Amino acid sequence: MSESAPEPTTELTLTELRRFPVKSCRGQELETAVVEPWGLAGDRRWMLVDESGETVTAREHRELLLVHPRLRADGGLEVSASGQDDLVVPRPAARGRLVDVTVFGRAPFGATPAGHEGDAWFSKILGEPVRLVFCDDPNRRQSNPEYAGPGVPMHFGDAYPLLLTTEASLAALNELIAAGEKADEGPLPMVRFRPNLVVGGGTPWAEDGWLRMRVGEAEFRVVKGCDRCAIPTTDEETAVRRKEPTYTLAKHRRWDGAVWFGMNLVPVNPGATLRVGDPVEVLDARPAPDGPLSR
Repeated sequence: MSESAPEPTTELTLTELRRFPVKSCRGQELETAVVEPWGLAGDRRWMLVDESGETVTAREHRELLLVHPRLRADGGLEVSASGQDDLVVPRPAARGRLVDVTVFGRAPFGATPAGHEGDAWFSKILGEPVRLVFCDDPNRRQSNPEYAGPGVPMHFGDAYPLLLTTEASLAALNELIAAGEKADEGPLPMVRFRPNLVVGGGTPWAEDGWLRMRVGEAEFRVVKGCDRCAIPTTDEETAVRRKEPTYTLAKHRRWDGAVWFGMNLVPVNPGATLRVGDPVEVLDARPAPDGPLSR
């Protein structure tokens, strides 16, 4: 399939920016964000792990979506949840001791323990022992080289530095849900999909074929579609898990045994600042009649 520059379409704009300070917890909406080699500044630099060092996520513990983390100006973390006292966790000291952690059983890498207070607070929330760890150096972990290429550093995200979604595709998905058997579960808000960047304008699913793009002064490679887990089926206000959007995506957006919504990005020029309202330009694209780049 040959690559080509995209034909001009309707104007594209960055309409939302989000970071998720603690993996699987609530996010923070932003007006501006600096792009680092491993993603947005402050995104997914904290994570919960079990006693073996494996990541603990909202896939198994839906209640994590009800935890509100906020990054402090001093680099520390503040967290709050219903029925719990707020907690401030200082940023761990540089060159502290490391523990080995894993994300979905992949190669272990070093992270810094955040301390007993954070461990106890989150253990009480989840009803089982967990540890809070900090990604002091994302260069210890690499993004999936099969799609990202070699040497792309990673925070505690699943596999790639950033996730992009579009308003046009969400509108199309919500129309499909409204016409289907689970219409009472829609419409779904964008936050269900936990994107870092949301693009307004354009046509549904056009992002399936994007290869390179510019947002304001920041450039990105679009390296792979995002196959979705159970987290988008979980109401972010109540933690109730239902069928949508997986039910409808399985009918209309299913390839390689998975359902797909959104695209994973790798920064090209770290250091650029993104701003809500920035123009978005697709620099290179490919025909995508069979969905996004997948497994």
